[in-house]
Amino acid sequence: MSRAHDEQTIALAAMFQAASLVDQIANRGMVAQNSLETSIYSLFVTNPKITEDIFGGVHDLPFNLSTGLKALNDVVEKKKDAKGNNVTNYVLSMIMLEQKLSKNQEMLNTMGKRIDEIKEKARYFNPEDENALDNPSSFTHSNVIANVASLYQDTISSFSFRIQVGGDPRHLQNAENAARIRALLLAGIRAAMLWRQVGGKRWHLLFFRSRLRPSLRKIMA
Repeated sequence: MSRAHDEQTIALAAMFQAASLVDQIANRGMVAQNSLETSIYSLFVTNPKITEDIFGGVHDLPFNLSTGLKALNDVVEKKKDAKGNNVTNYVLSMIMLEQKLSKNQEMLNTMGKRIDEIKEKARYFNPEDENALDNPSSFTHSNVIANVASLYQDTISSFSFRIQVGGDPRHLQNAENAARIRALLLAGIRAAMLWRQVGGKRWHLLFFRSRLRPSLRKIMA
């Protein structure tokens, strides 16, 4: 089962990365660019050969998911603080929203179509780059982020359950920050979908943390 555990760990780290970035934007208004690019770009990798390809490939995984791997490791090793509790709550909320989304085929179809449309638009924001669609930085252009945020509002925000993001009002009231937060929440829900597809279950996160350790050590090495 080690391969399954590895894939589940990667998907969990992706969720924790999106949640950590949301928390950082809400409280500080800034995040590491590589982490942001990895999380947002994952929304547009729809036909990966292996799970690692969603986040830049096996070689770059420890760097691309460094924020999420560290946050997940802190949970596994029970290094708790108030901020960590916020991040974990966001992750659990992402899992809950993904469960609701998975039962709504019409919404899934809409999201798939809109993601494809946004991906095509990303090409036009970097016209000088012939390989724009293979470059994660193309997808953190403010217009692309705004389109992803709009998709989140039109779909996920229609559920009665919503993720309540807490932080500094100065950062939360900034329109660009609000868009980045919504886009990252959608990336986290996409990671939750991946986690379910590779066999992850909510109670695994709560009761089987120890079995994540070998995969975490291998990926972070």
